[in-house]
Amino acid sequence: MESSFLETIKDILNYEILGIDGYSIKVYKIVTILLFIIGTKILLWFIKKILVSRNNYQKFDEGTLYAIFQIIKYVIWVIVFGFILESIGVKVTILIAGSTALLVGIGLGLQQTFNDIVSGFILLTERSIKIGDILQIDGDVVKIQDIGLRTSKGLNRDDISIIIPNSLITTSKVINWSHQSKKTRFKIDVGVAYGSDVDLVTTLLIESALAHPDNLDKKLIDARLSNFGSSALEFQLLFFSNNIFRIEKVKSEIRKIINKKFNENNIVISFPQLDVHIKSDKY
Repeated sequence: MESSFLETIKDILNYEILGIDGYSIKVYKIVTILLFIIGTKILLWFIKKILVSRNNYQKFDEGTLYAIFQIIKYVIWVIVFGFILESIGVKVTILIAGSTALLVGIGLGLQQTFNDIVSGFILLTERSIKIGDILQIDGDVVKIQDIGLRTSKGLNRDDISIIIPNSLITTSKVINWSHQSKKTRFKIDVGVAYGSDVDLVTTLLIESALAHPDNLDKKLIDARLSNFGSSALEFQLLFFSNNIFRIEKVKSEIRKIINKKFNENNIVISFPQLDVHIKSDKY
């Protein structure tokens, strides 16, 4: 009975699904591929668990942990893919040697794609940009949500997902607002009419920043008379905040506070003015 059952299993595994020019795909080859894929997923799950448990002791940041896991995952999948090809009878070394010319042609056609992939490895290994970083790319501010092998995904301030080719990040001028510190200094420019009390304006600007909850360090707030403009005394309000991604909303709310305080204290926000003198010639 047991022998019969084993023979049945053997027959099923050796059943030929497809045969082409002497090459056949049998059930056991499909099972082997599935076992490789399932085993790899289980292995990656264990590796991720180990990295997370080590993170609790060594305090890796989220971006570093993600980069390490992504590199390990890509390497393992490449190795497994090679084993899968070997297991179904495809010799990887012969395949590579025999398709060199084809690979060169594909490489020329997919040059930008390969550039993006190489850039992805650079981003993951160099770790100058990590998950959660806030970048300014081509004038757009995005929060990085995912760093892939070819592209990265970010969220802009309008809550729209942006797909960014990795080569754009590595070859363009990119401002990383959160690279050095989680807090950043921002400024608000405002101009008041000539004749205004400079000390009072400075005091009101500082009070406006203090009134907002997203101001990070009260001691570092500063208000400066930055310039004598053509139509205004120009001031700058400087403050630190860790709400980098939504800073435009913070600035807007502080501007509202400034406007309210200026109105209460009869400080006039200037606007462009032009004096016209008409000269009449008498003959």
